[in-house]
This record gives sequence, structure tokens and C-alpha cells, in this order.
Amino acid sequence: MIIRRAKLDDAPAIAKVHVDSWKTTYQGIVPNDYLSNLSYQKRTELWKANIAKKDNYVVVAENNKGEIVGFGDAWKRETNKVENSGDLTSIYLLEEYQGEGVGKKLLKALFKNFKLLGYRKIFVEVLEENKTRYFYEYYGAKLVKSVQFIIGGKPLNELIYQWDNIDEVIEKL
Repeated sequence: MIIRRAKLDDAPAIAKVHVDSWKTTYQGIVPNDYLSNLSYQKRTELWKANIAKKDNYVVVAENNKGEIVGFGDAWKRETNKVENSGDLTSIYLLEEYQGEGVGKKLLKALFKNFKLLGYRKIFVEVLEENKTRYFYEYYGAKLVKSVQFIIGGKPLNELIYQWDNIDEVIEKL
């Protein structure tokens, strides 16, 4: 498995992973109508914009055939007013690559970048029903608050986690 920085021409493959992983990860959590309306084309445009953003750090996981099977990205959300902090905004993997250590490699690449940027606190937002929260908790994320919002007409709880020690996370990875 190769972890590398995303390039603009990776956007369609990232979009495919994004849509496909949402459909498996959030099945039974997010309304089916919402999931069935996810579009590779719209997500491709989103990822072209995300990759092009100067302050956004996007990494991909490639299998031994050179196919993108996962990705992660990190930047500082506009709503994040905490000094020397950043946000882990996503890690998604195709279902068949989950549980094989790929997420761990993506997390490590993102945290190494946070360290280079001199960040001291990292935040991640995750749906309460998403099992990935246990992955973040295992690597030391602490729950700091819960907010409710609506996706596809359904109210969902989003948990906001925080890491206070980037070095400890990298050591554990």
C-alpha cells in the first residue's frame, strides 16, 4: 500500500471512494434517498476544489495495482478559532480495505503534516453511529462535545473529538 499526496487528476478516483464508502459506512444511518443521490460527478468537482486549496492536505492510499482505495484530508475549518490547531476532515476507505491498517497509514500521514505545521490540537467530527469513532478513540481522541444536525431530513448526532498531543498519536501509529 502506497500513501502519497493527492494530485488534481486523482479527483475522480477519490470521488468514487468517497461515494462508495458513504454508501457502505452510512447505510442504515443516513437516509437511503440521500445516499442514492450521491454523485461521482459532483464529488469529483468537490475534490478538484479540495485538492487545489493551498491549505488543504489530501493524501491517498493506492493498492499494488495503482488504484486509489482510500483517502484522507486535513485543513483548518473556518469555524475553528483555536490557535495552533487543525481539523482532520475525513478518512474514507473502500469497504474491502477496512480493517487492514490502511486507515492507520492515512492517519499517520495526516498527523505528520499537522506536526510540520506546528499544530498542538487536532479536531475531528464523526457521526455518533459511525464505528470509526472507536478508531479515533483508540488513537487518543477525547470527546469534547456533541452537536445535532440534519442530513436528508434525519436528525443525527455529530461527535467532536480532540487530540492534545500530536507526538503521542504519531508514536502510537
